[in-house]
Amino acid sequence: MTSVAALVPYLGGALGVSGVAVVASRRRELRVRWCAWAAGVPLLTAAFWWGRPGTALLGVVAGVVAVVEYGRLMRLQRSDRAVLAAAVAGVVLAAWLVPGEVARVAAAGALAVAAVPLLAGDGERGGYRLAAGLLGLVWLGVLAALVPLGATALALFVAVSVADIAAYFAGRRLGGPRLSPLSPAKRWSGTLAGSAAGVAVLAVLSALSWPAAVAVAVGGPAGDLLESMVKRGAGAKDAGGWLPGSGGLLDRIDSLLGALAVLLVLG
Repeated sequence: MTSVAALVPYLGGALGVSGVAVVASRRRELRVRWCAWAAGVPLLTAAFWWGRPGTALLGVVAGVVAVVEYGRLMRLQRSDRAVLAAAVAGVVLAAWLVPGEVARVAAAGALAVAAVPLLAGDGERGGYRLAAGLLGLVWLGVLAALVPLGATALALFVAVSVADIAAYFAGRRLGGPRLSPLSPAKRWSGTLAGSAAGVAVLAVLSALSWPAAVAVAVGGPAGDLLESMVKRGAGAKDAGGWLPGSGGLLDRIDSLLGALAVLLVLG
């Protein structure tokens, strides 16, 4: 079992080494992305260091921002987005304040999401709004797992991030069959290489277990493909444009969401 304090030297070292590599590459887009990481990693670390209140706050903020991006992609009405954001935030807060009632709070959130199109009497798009809202609650509600997992969730985020980077570069160099029509640029070779790199990171961070390994190797790529499916349906390249070098928050945490979902099922 790892701790936040044990992760800090690795995170700092990774930022330093990657910074040198980015400077050496002389690529502006990499410098922009590294600056975003340099600003975000200390904030993430501080939130996890604070313990359950910090991870709950992080989960609520991330959930609300992700709902805004998801709602825009799915073209949901403001009322749908507001209720979905409240439902996701409620599930995350329940994981902190009343962990034994998470399932009940999630069920109440699902009923609230369903009530919006029902009360509006939307016979034309009501079914779509209901399905999109429930998908958003299930998909983004897994952020509640940040609270009980603590430092393990931080290690998982680092592992899936390294896996994404390794998959990108290995796929471009090795080529081979495409992983899915949903994401034509991704290759099986890159996915396998990224999974191996992610599992290795878990081992280095003393967070390796067979559920965590499966979460990184299977859940990470699955979460990425799920977001690709949503974006492809919306005709969008990115979920947002406010996060330098990464598009939106969903573009950055899609693999983490998939990994958290698998870890919840196996754990």
